[in-house]
Amino acid sequence: MLRMMTMVSVFALAGAAAAQPAPPPPPPQPTGVILGVAQPGEPLHAVAGTRLDVVATGEVTRVPDIARINAGVQTLAATASAAIQENAARMQRVRAALRRAGIADRDIQTSSINLYPEYRHSEGAAPQLIGYRAGNEVTVSFRDIANTGKILDALVAEGANSINGPMLTLDKPEAALDEARTAAIRTARARAELYARAIGKGVGRILSISEAGGGMPYRPMMRQSAGYGESRPTNMIEPGEQTIGVSLQVSFELL
Repeated sequence: MLRMMTMVSVFALAGAAAAQPAPPPPPPQPTGVILGVAQPGEPLHAVAGTRLDVVATGEVTRVPDIARINAGVQTLAATASAAIQENAARMQRVRAALRRAGIADRDIQTSSINLYPEYRHSEGAAPQLIGYRAGNEVTVSFRDIANTGKILDALVAEGANSINGPMLTLDKPEAALDEARTAAIRTARARAELYARAIGKGVGRILSISEAGGGMPYRPMMRQSAGYGESRPTNMIEPGEQTIGVSLQVSFELL
């Protein structure tokens, strides 16, 4: 009898515990505060009036003062070692010609060295190995653009048979870029004032400025022209003008 009473008591207690109501869920949190919090790294500006985002570009022109040209030697020989050795000998003469022309070591940079087999392809037959082609190329920065053509002719005379370029650029473009940035800000403010007048408001403070990019390369091609002797044409480099541009995105407050 005692054992049965104990079991009944346990079941009764378990049933009482199961009958107790579950605690109510916590009240929902207000979502307005979460929506108003800026994401990490995103600036939060309190704008009293209307926000206006303007994209403007400033441009200036300059005459390039550096011409970069790739010059090198391609050689073909029956064996790989012969192709490399012949290429090295001719490339040594090319480098010597550059130094005789006054090109500093800092303006001569190796850009590629390659060696690969050369095959003759005939219809209906397997490719036939005919030798190995070696290549060596340097990128040369010419700071005296007017003499670039004469120097290139000297390189060809010393064995250079691969020339590509030029890429004309500015040695120190920082001042030109700053001038373009200033012009872009002036353009952005003038455009903001135009919009503000159209809606009967005025231009307030600048909320943010971001720079999209700058610099637009200008690459004229080499051309043949009469040089030092009518019977001996030479390659002339015409520097022309280079346009330096900077694009800004500026946010204004209109009041």
